[in-house]
Amino acid sequence: MREKNSSALHWLLTAAFWIAVVYLGVQIFSTRVAIGQKEQELATATTRLAEQEAENEELSRTLSGSTQSIVEQVARDELGYAQPNQRVFVDVTGK
Repeated sequence: MREKNSSALHWLLTAAFWIAVVYLGVQIFSTRVAIGQKEQELATATTRLAEQEAENEELSRTLSGSTQSIVEQVARDELGYAQPNQRVFVDVTGK
């Protein structure tokens, strides 16, 4: 009888061990997936931050200039105007 209980206990402990191993494996896998997603979110946020900082720098330079230079920049960038005899090159590559 004692041998039967020992055999059942051994089987139960072995099953519990393998269940724990599988559970931990699934947890590790799901954690790695979550880390990959967060790294991708971080890369996107870093890119957006760099773009926003560049825009802020451009706005700071614009505001630090004289009124005349601000008017010229708005006329050139938003309205498409140019100075007389000025050549305007347009980048059509879409970059």
